Amino acid sequence: MPKMKNKQLEKGSKKLLNAWAFYDWANSVYSLVITSAIFPIFYGILFRMADVEKVVVFGGEIARAPLISYVTSAAFLFIALITPFISGIADYLGNKKLFMKFFCYLGALSCIGLYWFSLDHIYISLSCYFFGLVGFWVSMAIYNSYLPDISFPEQQDAISAKGFSLGYVGSVLLLLFNLAMVMKPSWFGITSNEAGIAEVKAMRYSFLTVGIWWVGFAQYTFYYLPKGYRKEGNRPNVVLNGFRELKEVWRQMGHRMRLKRYLAAFFVYSMAVQTVMLIATYFAEEEIAWGGDKERSMGLIISILVIQLVAILGATVTAKLSGRLGNIKTLIIVNLLWLAICFYAYFVITPTEFYIAAGCVGLVMGGIQALSRSTYSKFLPDTTDTASFFSFYDVAEKIGIVIGTLIYGYIAQATGSMRNAIMFLGALFLLGAFLLTRVNKGRKF
Repeated sequence: MPKMKNKQLEKGSKKLLNAWAFYDWANSVYSLVITSAIFPIFYGILFRMADVEKVVVFGGEIARAPLISYVTSAAFLFIALITPFISGIADYLGNKKLFMKFFCYLGALSCIGLYWFSLDHIYISLSCYFFGLVGFWVSMAIYNSYLPDISFPEQQDAISAKGFSLGYVGSVLLLLFNLAMVMKPSWFGITSNEAGIAEVKAMRYSFLTVGIWWVGFAQYTFYYLPKGYRKEGNRPNVVLNGFRELKEVWRQMGHRMRLKRYLAAFFVYSMAVQTVMLIATYFAEEEIAWGGDKERSMGLIISILVIQLVAILGATVTAKLSGRLGNIKTLIIVNLLWLAICFYAYFVITPTEFYIAAGCVGLVMGGIQALSRSTYSKFLPDTTDTASFFSFYDVAEKIGIVIGTLIYGYIAQATGSMRNAIMFLGALFLLGAFLLTRVNKGRKF
């Protein structure tokens, strides 16, 4: 049987748009299962099973929470440094898809490697966690840069929202399957042995499913996405040319005040959004009166599912609202809604109150992420150098994560309350809304 060759699809075609959006379905299982749900629970169980709170790393004892926090911060710093470098080279060589594939496979294989995560092999284990983050976020940076390549401006809000919605649906489906394995391991033939309890074994299997799901469904996207646009001219040194491309992007941005002002606003409010996504589970675990360990675990799982399901609606509603009011006005409204949620969260005590907060977070979380991505795409100049421009977008997001989580942790530690740190995030949303009002209102976005 002859080998099939993928045909280059026209920009804006329905099949190409759907193939691009489907990568969200493929990789969003990482952000939900690994980042938010199963892995944090698994990580804590390992320490409790070993009856330790600290491990020796690089000659010093570090408690479990700071350890994973430091690794996360290091990963995002690495991502912020490498993303512009990779994006510039990818655009110059005209093969973004090759780099997207590499980091997709790196992240998926790292998820599979988490199956063997253990405190006895802490360096290798944390490396898998580290490179899982790197693979996910760098491949997402390249994926985002495809948006202006595969769609026209009037299509970008809707297809960006569709990508996020597909991601939420796919990740929830796999999470439900994994939760069934964890809660009823006997249904899947998972039994206890000398290595640990059945629930822990089920969690390890869930990491395998994430890696397989990610790689498997990504093939549909890779089949239809174009390679990219190759830069013309001499290429005496690919590495140096990558940095030259970034310098040229910075020069072009200097003449685009709307783009620079939007990036400044995005940096501020994205810092708050990403910090909320990373610390919400820890806030709920510490500050909400669940009543017991079992109630706490079930409550956290329910709240995560509520956020994911409501986010599907949020991404769609926000896209429609932007069609009526324009992107910038809609983003201002969403930032003010985030501010109201932070104020409400400061007083949340009971599980029911937290579920309400989780639902509100889901509604605005999906909307602000999808609309931010498409708004930035619309501000870009008419160029094929999209990967380098989107690297600025992603670097701003990653540096914001590092700064936001560090300041949040400092305020929580200094004041002894995570609630005080929540108000810091509210202030960021207020500042973000103000900065958005300064974006040039020349034409309706």
